[in-house]
Amino acid sequence: MDWASMVQVGLVVRPHGLRGQVVIAPNTDFGDERFAVGAQVWRQSGASPMALTVAHSHSQGDRWVVAFDGVTSVEAADGLRGVELRIPEQSRMPLGPDEYYLYDLVGCQVRTAAGDEVGQVRAVYTGAGGALLGVDRDGAEVLVPLVKAMCPEIDVVGRRIVVDPPEGLLDVNAPSALGKKKRSDDDDD
Repeated sequence: MDWASMVQVGLVVRPHGLRGQVVIAPNTDFGDERFAVGAQVWRQSGASPMALTVAHSHSQGDRWVVAFDGVTSVEAADGLRGVELRIPEQSRMPLGPDEYYLYDLVGCQVRTAAGDEVGQVRAVYTGAGGALLGVDRDGAEVLVPLVKAMCPEIDVVGRRIVVDPPEGLLDVNAPSALGKKKRSDDDDD
């Protein structure tokens, strides 16, 4: 199994309690399945991934408290702090029509509804306010809310996203908007 081809489903944040449980920040909408008793997730271990089997779990707010088989002390749990948890790509949950995984948007080309090139998605950020596309536009990052009104067309297979942003949104982080000015040959500093 190749670590690079696996999909992240969570990150171990810290130990929880004294019996080897850990707190996980999930990166999945399918926490009930990913962290169910008996489910397996993988961690990087040397040259190849190592499976961890869920012995017990429960959700706690937006996090998961999980006990893994063989991890029975706070010291062992602390050794997992910061560990990224992944699954094989073929284990992803099936999606319906017009659904996609957020990380599949990274690398997509972004154009306006008028056909003007905006840039390329370099990250997708999630938070309480929803998801934002981090689009590289001439070396600056522009954040575009991932909502139907602003992203009316998303073609994951074709690696293309059409955006219809309000006036000025794409210029927010442009070099001129950040107070940078281009030097010309006429400048005498």
